[in-house]
Amino acid sequence: MIMPETKPLIAVFVATSGHSGVDRLIGHLVPAIARRGFPVDILKIHGHGPHFEEMPSGVRLIDLNTKHVYSSFSALVNYMNQHQPTVMLTDKDRVNRTALLARRWSRAPLQMVVSSGTTISIDLANRGLFERWLQKYSMRYLYPWADNIIVTSTGVADDMAAYTGLARKRINVIPCPVVPSNLFNKQIPPPAHPWFQTDEPPVILGVGELGPRKDFATLVRAFAKLRKKRACRLVIIGKGKDRDRLIATAQQLGVEKDVELPGFVPNPYPYMAHAGLLALTSRWEGLGFVLIEALAVGTPVVSTACPSGPSEILEDGRYGHLVPIGDVDALAHALHATLMDPLPADILRKAARPYEIENSTTAYLAAMGLEL
Repeated sequence: MIMPETKPLIAVFVATSGHSGVDRLIGHLVPAIARRGFPVDILKIHGHGPHFEEMPSGVRLIDLNTKHVYSSFSALVNYMNQHQPTVMLTDKDRVNRTALLARRWSRAPLQMVVSSGTTISIDLANRGLFERWLQKYSMRYLYPWADNIIVTSTGVADDMAAYTGLARKRINVIPCPVVPSNLFNKQIPPPAHPWFQTDEPPVILGVGELGPRKDFATLVRAFAKLRKKRACRLVIIGKGKDRDRLIATAQQLGVEKDVELPGFVPNPYPYMAHAGLLALTSRWEGLGFVLIEALAVGTPVVSTACPSGPSEILEDGRYGHLVPIGDVDALAHALHATLMDPLPADILRKAARPYEIENSTTAYLAAMGLEL
C-alpha cells in the first residue's frame, strides 16, 4: 500500500492583542494554508491572540505555557527540537527576535521566515531610548539569520532598510491575505443599527484601535466641519484608551448626537458595506487592512497619505482621496467630495483584488519555500 505523501509542517508563532491586523492576517492565512493540506502548529502564549472560534482541520494549538514572549525562549527551543517543523513563520520584532535566537540555540534545521507590518522608524519614534536601540540593532544583526524577511508594503520595506541598515534586497513585499474571494460579490445585509437603514443620512465609518496612531480625533473634528454643510453621521468601530477623549471632543464640537463609538465589532463587513464611506486617518500604517476591506465591498474610502500602505493601495489617489496627516480642513473637504461623487463599486473592488486570501496564501507559501 502506498501511503500519501505528508506535506511539511509549518509552525506559526505570533503574540497579538486579539483584535489587530496581525490577528486578521493569521485568521485568514492559517485556514487557507490548512485547506491546501499543510499541517500547521499555532504556538500559543497565555493572554495573547490569535484566537480561533473553531480550530481549522489540520491545525494544532501548542501551548508554550508562558505569559510573555521572552520567557517562551526555552519552550520554543524544546518545540523546535521535538517537533522539527520545516518552517516557522513569525511576526513583530519581539517575537521575531526570540524565535531567531531559539532557532540558533536549538540548531534545528528549520527555515525561519520573519515578518513585520509597521513603518518601523515612525513606530519607534516615541519609544524609549533602549527600546529604539534594541529593535534597530536586533533587526540589523539578527534578521540576517532569517531565511526570508517579508513585509506588507514597499514603503515598509524601504523604511526598514533605511532605518536599520538591512540590505534592501533581503526584504520582500508579500500582499497580505485580507479578503476572501466571495466578499467581492457577496450581498451583505446591514448591521442591526438604525443609522444604516434605508433613507438615513450617510454614515462615515472609522475602524481601528482608539489610540494615537489612528488619530480619530482628526476624523471627529473633520466630521464636525462637514456636519455644518450636510446631514451625515459618524461611527467609529474599535476599542482603546482614547474612547473617552473622542466622546468629549464630539461633545465640545456639538456633534455628539451624530457620533457613536460602539466598541469592537468582530465582523465589520456589514458596517463597511452600508457606510457612505470609510475614512482612515492614521499617522502611520504598515498597510491599511480596513481600506482594502472597504474597497472589496465597494465602499468609497478617504485616507491620510501616511507611511506606509495607503498610497500604494489607492495608487496615489486613483481609488480614493489622500490627504495630509492631521489636516482637518483637507479631510473635511475630501469627505464631502467623496460623498458627493463616489467612484463606482466595481472600480473600487479592483484595488482590493491583489489582497484576496488565496492569491496571498500562494505568495506566502512561496516565501516559505513551499510548493503546492
